Order: sequence, then C-alpha cells, then structure tokens
Amino acid sequence: MVKAVVGANWGDEGKGKITDMLADQADIVIRFQGGANAGHTIVNNYGKFALHTLPSGVFHQHITNIIGNGVALNVAKVMEEIDEITGRGVPKPQIMISDRAQIVMSYHILFDQYEEERLGGKSFGSTKSGIAPFYSDKYAKIGFQVSEIFDDTLIEEKAVRVCEQKNILLEHLYHKPLLKPEEIVAELKGYREQLRPYVGDVSAFLSQAIKDGKEILLEGQLGTLKDPDHGIYPMVTSSSTLAAYGAIGAGLPPYEIKKVVVVCKAYSSAVGAGEFVSEIFGDEADELRKRGGDGGEYGATTGRPRRMGWFDCVASKYGCRLQGATDMAFTVLDVLGYLDEIPVCVGYEIDGKVTTDFPVTAKLKDAKPVYETLPGWKTEIRGIKKYEDLPENCRKYIEFVEEKIGYPITMVSNGPGREDIIYR
Repeated sequence: MVKAVVGANWGDEGKGKITDMLADQADIVIRFQGGANAGHTIVNNYGKFALHTLPSGVFHQHITNIIGNGVALNVAKVMEEIDEITGRGVPKPQIMISDRAQIVMSYHILFDQYEEERLGGKSFGSTKSGIAPFYSDKYAKIGFQVSEIFDDTLIEEKAVRVCEQKNILLEHLYHKPLLKPEEIVAELKGYREQLRPYVGDVSAFLSQAIKDGKEILLEGQLGTLKDPDHGIYPMVTSSSTLAAYGAIGAGLPPYEIKKVVVVCKAYSSAVGAGEFVSEIFGDEADELRKRGGDGGEYGATTGRPRRMGWFDCVASKYGCRLQGATDMAFTVLDVLGYLDEIPVCVGYEIDGKVTTDFPVTAKLKDAKPVYETLPGWKTEIRGIKKYEDLPENCRKYIEFVEEKIGYPITMVSNGPGREDIIYR
C-alpha cells in the first residue's frame, strides 16, 4: 500500500516526525520532490536531526530510503547528511537514488544567489539552494540526469551547450565570472564515484515492491501553499508539493496512492516571503515562536525565524482539499498550553465580504482574517496517550478545527518525540 505524507500549509508542519513514526510499519520511504532547501526535524533515540534530502526513514534499519526522480539532487549535501547521521551512531541506512533524478550543479546555486541579489527588495525570499535555476534547467532540457554522468561524450557536449546559454546571462545580466565547460565536466565526473553505489531504476523497483505487497511511504517537502500551481504564486517553490505529484516524482501509477496523510500545525508558521493572512507580530509572535516546535520556530535548513500566526481554517481546508486528505495529523498542539484564549481564523474578509474559500494570490493581499476565539486549556499535555485524557477545552479545539476543515483528524502530536502521538 502506498501512503503519502504531505503538508497542508506553508511547510514546516511536522511531516518529518509523522513520516519517521509511520516508517515503523513501512518498507520503503521516498522523497519525491524538492531539494535541500527545506528540512525535516526528527527527534529520536539517536538525538535531534535536521534532514534536508535524505528520506525520514533513514533511522530504521529495515527501510529502503529512496531519492526519487522528482528530487533536486545536491550530491555533496546528500553525502554530508549520510556522514552526519552515521557519525552520530545511526547505522548506515539503505539508500537508493533514481537514475532519472537530476543534479543540482554548483552554478545553479550561484545563479540563485545572483538573482536574489539583482532583485534586491523584490526578491522571492529564496534559500539560495539553487532550486529555481535547477528546475528551470530541467524543464529547459539542459539539466544533467544521474544516468547521463557516466557517459563522457554526452556530458562534454552538453557542458558546451550549458555554457553558451549561461554565459550570456553571466556577462550581460549579472556581470559575474563566466562558466567553463571543462569545469562542469570535472564537477560531474567528481559526482560519479560518489553516486555509483546508490543508483538504481526506482520505478522498476517500486513496481515489484507493489506486487510484493510492500508498505511504501511518499514523503513531501513544504506544503500546498508553496505549490507552483496551487500555492501563493510567485512566492512558491519550484516543484509540486502535492501528493498527486508523488506518483510522478517517484515513478508510480497515480491509483496506487491509497492514503494521504496531510500534516497541519495547531497554529501557523511560514518561512520566506509571501501572503500569510493570519500572521501575528511583536510580542505575541515572539512568545509563540519561542515556545513553538522543539527549541523554537526556526527554519531547519536556514535557521531563519519563522513567521508566526494563528491556525487558519481557510488555508488549511484548501490545503487538505488539494492534497486529497484521507487523514489529518495535527501537530505541536502541546505548544498552545500557555494561552488563556486561542484565536482561530475561520474566514477571510475581502472587499467587505467574508469567504471561507481560499482565493488567488492577488486577492489575498487585501484579505483580513476573521477570528473566533476559543478558551485555552492552560496545562501541559505532553505524555498523554489517550484522546479522552486530554483536557476538555483541548478536545474542543481539535473538534472545532476538524468541523471547520471537514477532514478527519486521526493523529494528534503532543510533543517532539516519536512516542508523543495520540491516535483517534
């Protein structure tokens, strides 16, 4: 059976923990899109880890961890991550990298930096990991697939073509040093030996795994609102963050995805620029940021302070709908225990009318949040294992959100550890 674990909102919803937890019952965990530009934070017996490209199943010995064809593969970062986890006592994981994945080149990272610099105050809040230039090249058909780097003639010819295109921009737009074909070839040859032990035909492997009745988990990066089609365009990422893309980014038939677990925080947070209707500021935001997550709300990759807000039913209902949620996992609920009252955004006021439908980005700029306030529970809920043992106001909060969104909350996370979970 194939399950997808994806985000409902702006990313940073706690997908790593949910994947790590569901991995207990899985045989295969796959990253199917995105690159090393966002991280998954996982707390387990080995310690606290921020993974950027490795799937969250790497802490389980029985799992084959796959980097799918839809991923932006930064080879150096993957190798660093393998070294980091094994250096901290984690047994070497089983890893397979799709021969159809494409490689993030060093010049992609430079172009990302140059463009943000050029845009100045109008930049997209990129993490400067090379993601947009990488996906641009992939769709412009001048990217390098893993399978291609083992062919000298092919990479030499392609490197010349890349330089012809890129050097015009470097010279006339960015006024930066030009690329040399031989340097590109040398970089690719350097990746060869590093990748060789891991490369395989992922879609054939998965096809057999499905026939053998294996449990497969698809692990998404970021969330619905960062999807280039359905998110807050243009302040989005460059690969589709939706569960539906899991079929493409892993090489599976779409009908095989039977369960979609959409992860949602009990409040809102976002890293990077873009519309965020329920955002809060000042002391109120600082307090929530400081108490949030495990050790505060800061990006797992960038360390940037996350932007904070109250739970947004409009964005989350939309996020779940686009993902095709069969289950919702509600995370970091324990963080809200300090509040007397908890505001929840239940609608957007746009041009004097209240809507519960998430609009296009241009209309979001003028949207004002409409709040309902619920009583807090003013107590620590970590350690509680049964839903009925949660304080009444805490259960009311969960049920209120569930009713407004219209999707079943089947998991409630009340702490950072693998065991801090309540099944409903």
